[in-house]
Amino acid sequence: MATDTANAPRPMGGPWGLKITGVGAVLPEKVLTNKDLTAWMDTSDEWIRERTGIAERRIGGSTSGLSTEAAQIALANAGLDPGDIDQVILATTSPDHICPGTAPAVARELGILAGAFDLQAACSGWVYGLVMANGLLLQGMDRVLVIGAESLDRITDYHDRGTGILFGNGAGAAVVERDETGAGQLLSWDLGSNGNYVHILYADHGDVLQMDGREVFRQAVKVMQRSATASLDKAGMTADDIDLIVPHQANIRIVEAAWKKLGFSMDKTAMVLERTGNTSAASIPLALDDALRAGRVNPGDNLLFLGFGAGMTWASAIVRWAE
Repeated sequence: MATDTANAPRPMGGPWGLKITGVGAVLPEKVLTNKDLTAWMDTSDEWIRERTGIAERRIGGSTSGLSTEAAQIALANAGLDPGDIDQVILATTSPDHICPGTAPAVARELGILAGAFDLQAACSGWVYGLVMANGLLLQGMDRVLVIGAESLDRITDYHDRGTGILFGNGAGAAVVERDETGAGQLLSWDLGSNGNYVHILYADHGDVLQMDGREVFRQAVKVMQRSATASLDKAGMTADDIDLIVPHQANIRIVEAAWKKLGFSMDKTAMVLERTGNTSAASIPLALDDALRAGRVNPGDNLLFLGFGAGMTWASAIVRWAE
């Protein structure tokens, strides 16, 4: 008798696995606190903390410079040389130039003679890059460098209470390698977008970020719930099977609202938002780096990466962590 497998979980990986062997993160030196912002807008430290969970953010530096620094740390932590990298993927909303992409300049600074391209999926970008890296490994590459980096101070009006309290600069990078043992795996993923919501968060050429905060909040909670559920279902998992959630660091209230619907615990969540602000594509690797340095990630753990951003885009991925 034929077995009905229509609703059975489908493995999304290949004949081998994936492992993240080196992570690096950097923040610019200049700190912009909530108190600093009170000189430029009608706000207060208490008001910002209550509504966002942010105490400070960093400004200064360039996307290429921050990317290079984070990547150098990731390569060192992986014990690799630039020549070991087969591809560079840079997720960013704030490239150094409209044209060309910033990734080739980063590869040049690192001494990497390989393919390099920018990926623009806003705050979901690093998870998009992780899934793209997995595809390249399945096609025969050995190691891909996935970077998320932003210099959002270039497109943020720090006199605007709606956006200026949120955004900052930073970069995080990860070396993603093929794992022949299969101990590490990209167990499932979900990528999506809805262009009907372009208008709720955007920046035109030569202008600054514009945002409909209430609608961003409402849609973000929805898509986080939907995408996380999709990845859990594809992996045949429940919330209890996840050891650590690494979400996009946008607003603590968005995370809390989504977690209530998903049954996730803040105790199992990696957060750096309070001291970084919203760093868009850099936020997930920044939080991953912090969790690793705090000893919160162990071999065999299931990590859920979950992002959402302008576009509107969203992305989630479940990785079984390998040593």
